[in-house]
Amino acid sequence: MVMREFGHALRQPPPPRRRAKGPATVPCALRGGRDRRQGQPRAYTAAKHGVIGLTCAGALDYAVENIRINAAAPAISTRRWIGRFTGGTPEGRARVVAEEPVGRIGRPEEIAAAVIWLCPDAAAFMVGHAMVIDGGQTVQ
Repeated sequence: MVMREFGHALRQPPPPRRRAKGPATVPCALRGGRDRRQGQPRAYTAAKHGVIGLTCAGALDYAVENIRINAAAPAISTRRWIGRFTGGTPEGRARVVAEEPVGRIGRPEEIAAAVIWLCPDAAAFMVGHAMVIDGGQTVQ
């Protein structure tokens, strides 16, 4: 479903060409699009890889129109769905935190700040990038 909706959005005609800096689109690939953890469903990983692939393809197609497309690839944050990873227990939470190089779980506002950073004209040269926002998990 994610791939179908994002692919449909990319098939829409671009707005008229702009001379000034253009708009930015930031789909969410989640960190599963960059690497796969043991036990993570293959279909989930494939869908997230697909979002990154469509991001790159769309970025090339729309760059001439001054439309920037980048993806955000965040790890888990303190949102309500963290229970899927912790089992809803203090021990599970401690296990998840222990996997984080920064020693804590990311906060939603940290992920939002990174996504917002991709949008203004100050990031106009950032095109087709999947920004990993994971507290260092993918580099450990």
